[in-house]
Amino acid sequence: MARHEHRPEELYTGPIDLPGLRELAEAESEVDPPEITYDEQRYPARPRRLRPRDQLRRGGVRRRATDPRTANGTNPRYVEWLVNQSMLHDADVLAREVSGQPAMWRNPYARPDARRAIAATDVWFTAYPISLITRPGQSFLSALGEEQLWAAFERIGITAIHTGPVKRAGGIAGWVDTPSVDGHFDRISTQIDPTFGTDDQFRALCDAAEGHGGSIIDDIVPGHTGKGADFRLAEMGYKDYPGIYHMVEIQPEDWGLLPDVPDGVDSVNLDPATEHELAERGYIIGALQRVIFYTPGVKETNWSATAPVAGPDGVTRRWVYLHYFKQGQPSINWLDPTFAGMRLVIGDALHSLGELGTTALRLDANGFLGVEKSAEGLPAWSEGHPLSHAANHIIGGMVRKVGGFTFQELNLTMEDIRDTGAVGADLSYDFVGRPGYHHALATGQTEFLRLALTTSLELGVEPVQLVHGLQNHDELTYELVHWATRHADDEYRFRGSEITGGDLAELVRAELTESLTGTADYNRVFTQNGIACTTTSLIAATRRFARLDDITESDVPTIRDAHLLLCAYNAWQPGVFALSGWDLTGMLTVAPDEVADLVASGDTRWIERGAHDLLDVAPKATGSAAGMPRARSLYGPLPAQLDDPESFASRLSEVLELRRRHGIATATQVDIPQVAHAGMLVLVHRLDEGDPQAEAPLQVTVLNFAGEPTEGTVHSDHLTPGAEVIDEASGESVGTVDDLHSFSVSLPAYGAMFLLLEAPEPPEEPAD
Repeated sequence: MARHEHRPEELYTGPIDLPGLRELAEAESEVDPPEITYDEQRYPARPRRLRPRDQLRRGGVRRRATDPRTANGTNPRYVEWLVNQSMLHDADVLAREVSGQPAMWRNPYARPDARRAIAATDVWFTAYPISLITRPGQSFLSALGEEQLWAAFERIGITAIHTGPVKRAGGIAGWVDTPSVDGHFDRISTQIDPTFGTDDQFRALCDAAEGHGGSIIDDIVPGHTGKGADFRLAEMGYKDYPGIYHMVEIQPEDWGLLPDVPDGVDSVNLDPATEHELAERGYIIGALQRVIFYTPGVKETNWSATAPVAGPDGVTRRWVYLHYFKQGQPSINWLDPTFAGMRLVIGDALHSLGELGTTALRLDANGFLGVEKSAEGLPAWSEGHPLSHAANHIIGGMVRKVGGFTFQELNLTMEDIRDTGAVGADLSYDFVGRPGYHHALATGQTEFLRLALTTSLELGVEPVQLVHGLQNHDELTYELVHWATRHADDEYRFRGSEITGGDLAELVRAELTESLTGTADYNRVFTQNGIACTTTSLIAATRRFARLDDITESDVPTIRDAHLLLCAYNAWQPGVFALSGWDLTGMLTVAPDEVADLVASGDTRWIERGAHDLLDVAPKATGSAAGMPRARSLYGPLPAQLDDPESFASRLSEVLELRRRHGIATATQVDIPQVAHAGMLVLVHRLDEGDPQAEAPLQVTVLNFAGEPTEGTVHSDHLTPGAEVIDEASGESVGTVDDLHSFSVSLPAYGAMFLLLEAPEPPEEPAD
């Protein structure tokens, strides 16, 4: 956003007319209440008593006429301006419109239902607003609503667009909007960002999708906001607004503990020593279980201190606030007595579903909604907390109650995914298999992937509950939280020996890092979270290309075949299949120096977010309207691809046609058998739509993650001897299941087979 020629920060730079200000009283009486003193022992796990007189510990209140352009709490017009654009204000209005209406009682809502959600839409296009190249003067939302695009999606088999974050994001400094610090996931408004279009254009997009049997999916962010009107009002101590956030007012006598805030910024991250001292004094709960986006000298803790802020009551305050992610993303408090944070989030959801017309909502980073002080000396409980489950239950239930569904971004343990999904979101991002299949491609070995998949089934996380995706706006995540945290000391059988979960996670991360970045400087490590890359640049690294310029046209078919293998893996199993514009056009990463201003803070993910042109509407454009530079495309735009039967998009349509025809999206996975060849993966499914009592055929997905042809045997006790094995892509027989419940297959490099078992005819009864 910082690269856009019409940046949000320029929206409010003109003269501002504030009628009525001159009618303000010149001055009012100064009130100096006597100082209230108290002596209070604070205990580590006990909040201070909520004594009303403690809350009155204030300095004198002085009201005075102010300059109309004054941007602080002493200007009533400024406060009013903030309130009118705050998310909490909008939420209260929306709630009153929905409350008491019969629509609130028409839908079941208590239990998540993955198959119901999948029945609505099961193949998603994941958009990223600032990276899409549009026609000159065309908005992002208008571009997504084009008839030509939806016709192409319908031919491919895509049934929904996940728009990505399109509402206003970033922050407010004075009267001026500031840019997003996290790709528009720091939301500050329920309104569509004018950079991407209008509310009406969003509604038109929903209508276009419906005309092609599709759906539109929006985002809500239940864990944090940006530093918009709501946060600025919270800093002022205005009404319910501090209750939105995990923020604590630091008493003036303790301001010496806080770091100085330099000019030009509004907060400073606490160092570990200050974090510890404030925890010892009972202000905050201290260190959390991990520091996401940890960067020395930038983010060393999850807490930051504000500069002094004047409130409407004349009091100047300093706060310490929690942010799981960046400083510009203050965390929402789901258990404040005002329930202001809950009201804000639910209001945002109602706006998307009721006002805009979306079908579903992505819950961004919804696993961090509860924090609690732990025993002395231990980090605060911040992951897998029961409050996160309760909050997600409320969000998921409310969305289902108004007829939609939700999916969650929950990068925690498999138990957390299972438990949160049992009451909350209908679907979850696949943090189980995604790093596993990347590792399989990087090493040519599927053992870790098979371990992840079998462990998932054993723990009650079925693939039908997951959104299996290729690239999105985020990094290739390899934190492997399941193995590295709760199961760090558990032992697993891997490569012929026993290894702990913690060592396994470290080994997989090391192998991914070496394979994808060791000789390929076009992919970059992203903090401690993973690797910034596109799917095609990942494949290029596994093919040992040292430079992207080394990729010639003759190399593209092999990269395309590996890409289609990953598509088949994700699409030929139960659950949702998702892919991006970067996948559809085969985009490579951009050179870091082309996004130098964006990666300067260490956020290397910007190299994977290059601009792309789906429909060839601006072939000479060097970037998107938002300023993202155009990356190199290996596959080209969709119209040309769909005219070529060997193109990525055309062959992808064949993969998705098999998925649709046989209803594998709602099937049941019954086995991930062992394999003789290291690069082979076998998945066995019952095409039963989740009904274990139904008479249903078996389907077998067979994949070769190795870069050379392979032959092997498929064995599973679920296979019926005598059943004929049919390759559904060709209609030809592959063989017959033998008495050992096995059959043989032969696959090319990066090959994939969609096999259907036809049960043998029962023997005829002898004639009487």
